[in-house]
Amino acid sequence: MGKKKTRLPLAYQPVGFVLGWAGGVLAGLAFRKTWKAIRHEDDAPDALDPDRGWGEILLAAALQGAIFAVVRSAVDRTGAKAVARSTGVWPAKDKGGKD
Repeated sequence: MGKKKTRLPLAYQPVGFVLGWAGGVLAGLAFRKTWKAIRHEDDAPDALDPDRGWGEILLAAALQGAIFAVVRSAVDRTGAKAVARSTGVWPAKDKGGKD
């Protein structure tokens, strides 16, 4: 018989919140630097900016979404690995499966 896995999603939630916030800040900085490198502009276009075309707006949105997803995944994974190393338990939510 295998060991029953211990879950600690509730204990991980504050850590996950802080990591998510920090990841959002990092992603925002990364997006601004990337946009400046690509377009040589300080500000990315907003969807409601009447002076910007569809191409610019959609490029900015796609780039921002990709950067946020990559940064969030990297931060979440790093946090989970750190918690697992220090507690011996992977901080996964129970997805309704058997333990």
